[in-house]
Amino acid sequence: MDLEHAETVSLALGQEFLTWLWFASETSNGLFRTKEGEAFSVTLEQKVSVQGGEGEAKETAVCSGPMAELREARLGLRNGKKVYKAKVRIERDEISWQVLLDAANFTLQGLKTPKVEMKMEEGEDPDGRILEKIYLLEKCVDFLDVVYARFLDLRFSPQWKEETARLRKWLEA
Repeated sequence: MDLEHAETVSLALGQEFLTWLWFASETSNGLFRTKEGEAFSVTLEQKVSVQGGEGEAKETAVCSGPMAELREARLGLRNGKKVYKAKVRIERDEISWQVLLDAANFTLQGLKTPKVEMKMEEGEDPDGRILEKIYLLEKCVDFLDVVYARFLDLRFSPQWKEETARLRKWLEA
């Protein structure tokens, strides 16, 4: 497999993932569980980019705004475009992360973790704040891994055909 073909397959899979994630976040309240049973939610919000076409005919629509309904992006999906970038909110209990996911290369951009208290108490380990921040970064990536693994399990199973039928109904609603 040459590099250009691998990039095309990777982009297609990334776009399918983000499109499915939007669908899953709206139809099942974005609820997921880790293998250990820890519940968390994933929702798309504020910014979604959809893209369709190839080469010079490629079109991209970016929809953003506070708690936007993302009608333009949804219309793009109905017209055959797929989600190219999406701002995602991950929540567990009372804490949340925000990150922009890019379908082209599976990168995380602008990751915002829950706030870490920077004021130190007397005798407290100075590395504690850094370690807490690293833990929060790892936790976000772990949650995204769970969601992506769920997508891959579904995508390469016989149930994918049924899932895409439900996705089409969601788009038409």
